Amino acid sequence: MYKTMKQQIQIFIAIMITITGVGTSVYAQKNLPYRELPNHPDTYTAGSMASRMVDGLGFRFYWATEGLRKEDLVYSQSKETRNVTETIDHILFMTTMLVNSIKQTEERPKEGLSFDEKRAIVLNNLKTASEILRKSDVEDLETYTIELRNGETFPFWNYINGPIADCIWHCGQIASFRRSSGNPFNSKVSLLRGTVRD
Repeated sequence: MYKTMKQQIQIFIAIMITITGVGTSVYAQKNLPYRELPNHPDTYTAGSMASRMVDGLGFRFYWATEGLRKEDLVYSQSKETRNVTETIDHILFMTTMLVNSIKQTEERPKEGLSFDEKRAIVLNNLKTASEILRKSDVEDLETYTIELRNGETFPFWNYINGPIADCIWHCGQIASFRRSSGNPFNSKVSLLRGTVRD
């Protein structure tokens, strides 16, 4: 009887998750990359250095956005500045541009995504980019260019000082904004070690 009741409860929960979508997002959030930094490469190469920069960004973004509340997402310092959600949208755009360049695709995020969905896409974009970059040689990097709509093209160097550095900058803004809205960055996170204390 107990086993049958337990099975019935599990079936009921599975049906509710399917109908409402509740639970799938929670599961996805628990399995996101960059809760901790992956092990560093064994050797210093152009690709492994670029990969590690992306990993550092992924780790910072993970913890800058972990546990954000609704009031954090709408916080901004003034009407002239982006709020946290708009900043995350900007990071989503730039990381999509990066992974598209590396994979030579033209994917775009869907409209109307939730915060959890945007966060997952950004982190998985960064993981994908890092894994490809880690195996890339100089000749590969030369093909990863920024191509603007006006026809201008920039080499991978500009990804480093442009979108990658810009996203790191914006992670700092999110960390600052969430402190101002009463939900500070987790003090157990070590940006130097790439770990978090339990």
